[in-house]
Amino acid sequence: MKGSNEQIQATEAAIVEDFSLLDGWEDKYEYIIELGKKLPVLEDKYKTEDNRIKGCQSAVWLVADYHDGQVFFKADSDAVIVKGLVSMLIRVLSGHAPDEIINAKLNFIEQIGMMTHLAQTRSNGLLAMIRQIKNYALAYQTIRA
Repeated sequence: MKGSNEQIQATEAAIVEDFSLLDGWEDKYEYIIELGKKLPVLEDKYKTEDNRIKGCQSAVWLVADYHDGQVFFKADSDAVIVKGLVSMLIRVLSGHAPDEIINAKLNFIEQIGMMTHLAQTRSNGLLAMIRQIKNYALAYQTIRA
């Protein structure tokens, strides 16, 4: 569905626009923290080792649900910046078909300068979050096929 790919790109563009309005990286980090605070609470029953993302220095839990041809994500972290990062990924990718999630380029991450301003361990964690989200989408795509 072309429309949903355009929706992903529009959401990415909105995030890039939001970041362009912020002055420096201190403001951008504060904004990321605010995004994390707005992330719906993940119930404790999902905070298991099976749902924990491997490769993140902080504890990050990610769960996925599949219905009506779309994958929906919920997540939480014990680190405020990481929680904000995962909230952006969820904003862009949750509620889309598995193939759209798998094929999403996620250009907004580079466009807002995230990879160059994160510590190496956080960059690795961000990549691990993306990999896990796409792995869930791949699993649901395989089940559906």
